[in-house]
Amino acid sequence: MFIAQELRKTNIAEYLLYMWQIEDTIRAFGCSLSRIKREYVERFDYTDEQKEDEVDWFGNLIRMMNEEGCREQGHLQINKVTLQTLAELHAQLLASPKFPFYNTAYYKVLPFIVELRNRGARKEENEVETCMNALYGVMMLRLQQKEITPNTQHAVKEISTFIGMLSDYYKKDREEGLKFE
Repeated sequence: MFIAQELRKTNIAEYLLYMWQIEDTIRAFGCSLSRIKREYVERFDYTDEQKEDEVDWFGNLIRMMNEEGCREQGHLQINKVTLQTLAELHAQLLASPKFPFYNTAYYKVLPFIVELRNRGARKEENEVETCMNALYGVMMLRLQQKEITPNTQHAVKEISTFIGMLSDYYKKDREEGLKFE
């Protein structure tokens, strides 16, 4: 919860990747709040009050996962909305002549997006989701200490730069408001 709160303020893409990891963590513990409390939250160097807050947060996430039917797979609605907000901002940035560097970054990653989609990415997912799924997939490979090819490393570096730029614009839009015209 504390990490999520901070990431939501500072980097929306990292927040989303973190929340996807939390969804998977909940699944890894069988959606059991008592196991999460005992085997996960207790390992953190938090005060008793912070641990209770963290357990409450996990409890709410588990409840939402149950209600939204994503115990086995998929994402919580709150995460889907965040992703959709990023996709909408992406479209606005591309449509505006005021953001040429963003357009350049987009066209630099577009071949990777096309390749990912040709390799089996869901056709209905938007381009931002394709990029986020690629970043999450590589993050999981790294956690599993699996090999990542040089081509994949290059693609992920470019995608990370692009998504980082989108996150920066998201933060700026939230704090100051972007002018698209």
